Amino acid sequence: MSVIPLPTAQQIVFDRAELDRILQLYGRMVAAGEWRDYAILFTARTATFSAFRRASERPEIKLVKDPTLRLKQGQYSLLGEAGQTLKRGNDLTAVLAPATRRLVKLVD
Repeated sequence: MSVIPLPTAQQIVFDRAELDRILQLYGRMVAAGEWRDYAILFTARTATFSAFRRASERPEIKLVKDPTLRLKQGQYSLLGEAGQTLKRGNDLTAVLAPATRRLVKLVD
């Protein structure tokens, strides 16, 4: 009798460079007084970063990494508070641009 190992579920995560870029933006938004809390969710299919104005509210933005969409629409999606897609692509900096532009408007 042989034992067949069960496949291990691969978890999708943000790598160090991605997380660094995300947390730089988060820190700047906290300093501007816009965001106060965040949540990170890792699943077998996606990794999600959510930023909140207040912990009791819906997230103001969600950044979703889904590598299965890498060759189609881009693996990163930036979603707004109502769930609408604000930006999609494979370049994280370009996908975070709407949130960065909002920060520039807050400072001006």
